Amino acid sequence: PLLFVNGEFVGGFDEMKRLDEQGKLANLCAPGNLTQRLEHLINKAPVMVFMKGSPDAPRCGFSRTLVEIFKKNNVTYGSFDILMDEDVRQGLKQYSNWPTYPQVYAKGTLVGGLDIIKELEESGELAAALNP
Repeated sequence: PLLFVNGEFVGGFDEMKRLDEQGKLANLCAPGNLTQRLEHLINKAPVMVFMKGSPDAPRCGFSRTLVEIFKKNNVTYGSFDILMDEDVRQGLKQYSNWPTYPQVYAKGTLVGGLDIIKELEESGELAAALNP
């Protein structure tokens, strides 16, 4: 195995073992700066969706509905499955001050959740909101 932290190569198994023996591995791999990680994820694509499951396999009705709206409107987007990372799941709620999922970001800015996306679609403003 190879270990990368914040996109930087740290080493292979021998290096991980050495760092663990020195008590440094846990600190190196700790969430550390969750805000930086969230900002990186939010900006991973021009439109980013944080949802339960994936676009191909949504794991809740709200996420499924959002995927259907985006498909109907030909929205290209990246996604992140919040069920796979509890730090992101809880941290993003605080970061965005938005308590529910899915969350939609356009160019790094929170657009909102499913209710907002529905309103934007109904008013014909969805495309403009996703391309600020």
